[in-house]
Amino acid sequence: MANNYISTTEAAKMLNISRIAVFRKIKNGQLKAQKVGRNYVIDKDELGVLVGRSLGANNKKLIEAAVKKTVQEYGETLKLLGQE
Repeated sequence: MANNYISTTEAAKMLNISRIAVFRKIKNGQLKAQKVGRNYVIDKDELGVLVGRSLGANNKKLIEAAVKKTVQEYGETLKLLGQE
């Protein structure tokens, strides 16, 4: 499990941003991190979410809701477009 976490310094290198920028993202809630002593550790999966390589659960729900709403409102039009 320890291999699944990285330091803020490693995260900064991977994201090509400064360490201070990583701390700002943590403070703003853009990047989830856990405090261990005086330091933060970041789950590697969180970096994928941050750079858009994968979707978090919240983003998946938002996309599903948007697709459902679109299909409800424009379902017939989408069917007609699919037939062309």
